[in-house]
Amino acid sequence: MRKNLIASVAFLLASSTAVLADGASDGKVKIGILNDQSGVYADFGGKWSVEAANMAAEDFGGKVLDAPIEIVDADHQNKPDIASNIARQWYDTEQVDAIMELTTSSVALAVQAIGKEKKKIDIVTGAATTDLTGKACSPYGFHWAYDTHALAVGTGGALVKQGGDSWFFLTADYAFGYSLEKQGSDFVKANGGTVVGAVRHPLASQDFSSFLLQAQSSGAKVVGLANAGLDTANAIKQAAEFGITQGGQRLAALLFTLAEVHGLGLEAAQGLTLTEGYYWNLDEESRAFGKKYFERTGRMPNMTHAGTYSAVLQYLKAIQKAGTDETDAVAKQLHEMPVDDVFGRGGAVGPNGRMIHDMYLLQVKKPDESKEPWDYFNVLATIPGKDAYIDPAKSGCDLVK
Repeated sequence: MRKNLIASVAFLLASSTAVLADGASDGKVKIGILNDQSGVYADFGGKWSVEAANMAAEDFGGKVLDAPIEIVDADHQNKPDIASNIARQWYDTEQVDAIMELTTSSVALAVQAIGKEKKKIDIVTGAATTDLTGKACSPYGFHWAYDTHALAVGTGGALVKQGGDSWFFLTADYAFGYSLEKQGSDFVKANGGTVVGAVRHPLASQDFSSFLLQAQSSGAKVVGLANAGLDTANAIKQAAEFGITQGGQRLAALLFTLAEVHGLGLEAAQGLTLTEGYYWNLDEESRAFGKKYFERTGRMPNMTHAGTYSAVLQYLKAIQKAGTDETDAVAKQLHEMPVDDVFGRGGAVGPNGRMIHDMYLLQVKKPDESKEPWDYFNVLATIPGKDAYIDPAKSGCDLVK
């Protein structure tokens, strides 16, 4: 009798484990959107990325493997310590399965390290440093929307080819800025240009006067803005006050999106060259998604918002295909599955976690060229993904054989 009882208990435990191995382990799939919702990147990502994530969950049907999909969000205030505390709380006590968006490179690096430690997936759509899929890569970390290399290839390459062969960089003083400056400098030099100098400014600067005076006196043909969000917008406004473009120098916004152009206005932003991974007015498919997003937010999406939609959708597809939300099984599918949606058309994920997709070189229209609200860009070129992103074998990621 005792042997039969032990055998029955063992069978029940084995059956229970088998149930947990398939489907959603805790009866739901919970995704955390962690980003800047109150600072310099609030329009770049912020609550608008949260809306994109909700939209993806709804479009998927609200459930995966018969388990409800839940989106939670928090403001990391661009501080790695705050982001790390939230991530640990989400993972340890709130049963969050994956964290996404992660604006600000220092934050993304910190949270990806925690995800690696705890075997949890992160998909970065808001940060730019190539270290995420380079020396800091993780088997559970994915980089989705863009990175500093793609931005340098796009914007930097265009201006060097147009004669902008001497550069001065105005750089945000943290990991993202350093990476963008390095990638931009390397690309300028590789194409025969020179970098005559650089200056670094604190995140969320209000006064760029001293930095812009240094750029002006450098004599460089191009002032490369290796920053983002309100920092870039404020630098552009103040550059106009100093007469930098009137004096013959060009401004290159190395990370500037539709959201920031809208905030700055066409009068101030006209003529800027930039690179994005999505533009709502690119074609009929892009317009359909853009208008659907506009109906719920009152604004058109940039590449961070569209990229977050794509990341959430692909994560849910990976769970569906794996038949479980277990991390290793889902990560395997994310590495193997092609990406084919309104953002990542014909995309593929490399062994280092980098999603490789086309980027678009864009130029801000003059006010009289804009035909409707949010019609801000002329599309100058499509940059194939294989040219935009670093070959995974050369990324420095120790996961690449």
